[in-house]
Amino acid sequence: MTQGYVIKSTGSWYQVRLDNGDTIEARLKGKFRIKGIRSTNPITVGDQVLVKNIDEDEAVITELIPRKNYLIRKSVNLSKESHIIASNIDQIVLVVTVAMPRTPLGFLDRVLITAQAYDIPVILAFNKVDIYEEKEEDRFDDLIGIYGPIGYKMLATSAVTDKGIPELKELMKDKTTLFTGQSGVGKSSLVNALDSDLELWVDEISDYNEKGRHTTTFAEMHFTDFGARLIDTPGLKNFGMIDMDKEHLAHYFIEMEKYLGECKFNNCVHINEPGCAIKKALEAGKISESRYNNYLMLYNDEDLQIKYR
Repeated sequence: MTQGYVIKSTGSWYQVRLDNGDTIEARLKGKFRIKGIRSTNPITVGDQVLVKNIDEDEAVITELIPRKNYLIRKSVNLSKESHIIASNIDQIVLVVTVAMPRTPLGFLDRVLITAQAYDIPVILAFNKVDIYEEKEEDRFDDLIGIYGPIGYKMLATSAVTDKGIPELKELMKDKTTLFTGQSGVGKSSLVNALDSDLELWVDEISDYNEKGRHTTTFAEMHFTDFGARLIDTPGLKNFGMIDMDKEHLAHYFIEMEKYLGECKFNNCVHINEPGCAIKKALEAGKISESRYNNYLMLYNDEDLQIKYR
């Protein structure tokens, strides 16, 4: 057996970078399953695996080495429960836009909360700042006011002007970084600005609906010229949360966590209970209304009742 890690996933074949630096193509052994997880992709980019038959016609992945973390969402495939986006991640760069298209705060918070549940730091890259006008500037300032005090790292970026690119490179150096975001936010253009040798394909935004089209087809890990391992993934249309107990949902809102021990009742869910420290913090302006409203929306989401780990 030879050890390596997956750098590209096409759904049926995988590119594996071996510990000696060689890259091979491999398939999965039979019906490869991970105990307890019904996933569209039992093996994903970033996974460390064991491979056999590397010197023969068809190398085979036989074993998955336990992951330190992964980013997961509800599968859009109705026959499966989940889709694992990538694993063994040092940090996530979540690419956000305030226009062309506008990233919904519901989507933004779903990604942030899921990442927090798996202890994955997130950098918010507010992209396309070169097209901001007064309305976009105001929206950007609002988001800075919401997410800055919580403690998230934030950058204003532009693939056109290179704004934020040097700072982003420095944050990514010597780390495995997952790039994700909704379709059309300029993720591929931003990756190309980080390392022009990657030459990812980009597409235009529709003027009719301001929606983007997927330009990345498969998840893939790239090795940049500035010493970063960058995992690029297809743009997401939505992010359904899964594998989370809603009774612990408030633990994954960073600004709420510090108040959890101060509620009058141990089983407080921070909605209608008297003596709720989180509701008091909300009234005092220490928790933003948009974040609390998203907490309510997620708490009432049926998907959060699914818990299989």
